[in-house]
Amino acid sequence: MHNRELDIITELNNQRKRYAKAKVVRRTIPSSGKPGDSAIILEDGTMHGWIGGGCTRGIVLKEALLAISDGKPRYISISPNADQLSAGDATMYTMTCQSGGAVDLFIEPVLPKPQLVIFGTSHIAMSLARIASAMDYKITAVHPENDESDYGHIAGLSILSSFNKGDLSENTYLIVCTQGHGDEAALQMALETGNDYVAFVSSRRKANAIFRSLRSDGISFDQLKKIKSPAGLDIHAKLPEEVAVSILAEIIKDIRTPSKEKGASENPSLDSKEYYLNPVCQIPIHKATAKHVLSYQEETIYFCCDGCKVAFEAAPEKYMEVSDLPK
Repeated sequence: MHNRELDIITELNNQRKRYAKAKVVRRTIPSSGKPGDSAIILEDGTMHGWIGGGCTRGIVLKEALLAISDGKPRYISISPNADQLSAGDATMYTMTCQSGGAVDLFIEPVLPKPQLVIFGTSHIAMSLARIASAMDYKITAVHPENDESDYGHIAGLSILSSFNKGDLSENTYLIVCTQGHGDEAALQMALETGNDYVAFVSSRRKANAIFRSLRSDGISFDQLKKIKSPAGLDIHAKLPEEVAVSILAEIIKDIRTPSKEKGASENPSLDSKEYYLNPVCQIPIHKATAKHVLSYQEETIYFCCDGCKVAFEAAPEKYMEVSDLPK
């Protein structure tokens, strides 16, 4: 691995950013990607490194973004005879470049450990911070005193007297453990971030009373629906440490739930101003680097390779009818 690639990985890890690593593991000439070639792919589609051009680049981009989304590695095989091969554990793609060749790649997502934002200094809050620290989660505690003494020494802990959306990193979970000490203020602060996961440690009866008060203060019903209360999975927890475990169990369940089960799109999301969906093979193409381009009915069409361009020119109506092309 080149020093530049190592520097990028170090920077992404320090920033707790999600990305994917792709490596060529086999090739048949004249494919340009060679075994050992590798690339780092970011969520916005930026690719650092080299794994081949044409079909290979677009396919790797698509699969890398899907890997980042669902957290699962994948093995892909790109070959002119993909439809004649046994897929096995590989995802098969047809090599449409007229030059031919074949290449296999392994794509691995790298996902940061979650960030927990814990409001309050209750025993549950401190237990949650200690156990999450042992799991190497990033922990931020929010309470007015701005004093670490309540928590003792917990690796990676930062204390804030106030909190704003700018302090959030990816995979952030907000848990309100105030237990009677500034419940409403903490919940308002958590809801104002717009984060998808906000949990409130409270009985249902108490939570409903506080929710009524928040409604009178202008908090919408849709915002209140986001709050998970009681917090955590129902494991009949009694002790603070047990409640903390139940909360972490719910967070782990959320992390491991496939994106499609959460209602997320199974197609990678990219800025249509920079990328275009190849109408022939349905692979995203970076407009600025596309080598195969033509105009059709006042629309600029981008292709990953010469093979897709030739196929389109032979029957453009076929592909324009079935493709949802970004303008």
